Amino acid sequence: KRRWISERRFLHALNYCMLLPGPEAQQLVTYIGWLMHRTWGGILAGTLFVLPSLFILIGLSWVYLAYGQVPWIAAIFFGIKPAVTAIVLHAAVRIGKRTLHNQTLRIIALCSFLAIFLLNLAFPLIVLCAALIGMWGGKRYPQYFQQSTAHSEKSGSDHGPAMIDDHTPSPEHARFSRKRMLRHSATVLTLWIIPFAALVSLFGWKTLYPQIAWFFTKAAFLTFGGAYAVLPYVYQGAVDQFHWLSAGQMMDGLALGETTPGPLIMVVAFVGYLAGHIQHLIGNSSPFWFGALGACIATWFTFLPSFFLVLVGGPIIESTHGKLSFTAPLTAISAAVVGVIANLGLFFAYH
Repeated sequence: KRRWISERRFLHALNYCMLLPGPEAQQLVTYIGWLMHRTWGGILAGTLFVLPSLFILIGLSWVYLAYGQVPWIAAIFFGIKPAVTAIVLHAAVRIGKRTLHNQTLRIIALCSFLAIFLLNLAFPLIVLCAALIGMWGGKRYPQYFQQSTAHSEKSGSDHGPAMIDDHTPSPEHARFSRKRMLRHSATVLTLWIIPFAALVSLFGWKTLYPQIAWFFTKAAFLTFGGAYAVLPYVYQGAVDQFHWLSAGQMMDGLALGETTPGPLIMVVAFVGYLAGHIQHLIGNSSPFWFGALGACIATWFTFLPSFFLVLVGGPIIESTHGKLSFTAPLTAISAAVVGVIANLGLFFAYH
């Protein structure tokens, strides 16, 4: 619509973000902001993409705990779930139309769906298999792993060239610099260490808030494939390991996360809020603030690593633009992700 960036470069950035651990939607927004307006553009874009969702989910989480048993409010939450299912399945169809432009990619998407739905394979394994297929196929059958250009050309003819088009050289700040990489790394590390050390010193290592910080840091770095890979990890940890909330509450949180603006992975704010609120509910007159603190901690430690991964890795990715040896695996991964999104829609449907 605004023609800030061409569709091919957008998909190139999206495919990279799908390879990264953590929330791909926020990473993509950060990447585009960084590409257009340097480091501060990326920081502002990524932060403002998340911040409204955080405030909204803190409010909705409070309503959920305070009035969730009121019949008409419970009916609203119950009615959200089928709508979320439709939204996710529609997203799978839309992304599929953009990325599955030949039979080979459709087969990869189908195999991805069957692997996660029937075999319950881990998402990182699916991503790895898709990448290996793309690497092999890009060399043997490159015609099946070319990035689609039909939609981009159509968009270009309708709306004119993008500000950053397919053949626009990467700006100076998007070129690799060791000094810049070290500076970004040191800044992000400092922004992680100071809050974490403060939580440990204030509450103790084995208390709730440092556990939230450490758990969501691990989630941000260990779950490859975007929100759809993070969700099972968060579900397992929050429900089965730490018992911060029940399985039913987790599903309600997923529904709320999907229906609020911002990335789906904002469900981490719901998890953090419920953990803090419920733990301090007995004998405390203001559990809301403990819940809000939990939501902020979960959000900070989930999204902070994404800024590091984009600001440090972005220049490397820009140098691979248009190189089939790199884009072929990403094209295959995009196809696999379509199958995973379809599985997520079914996951919502039968829960």
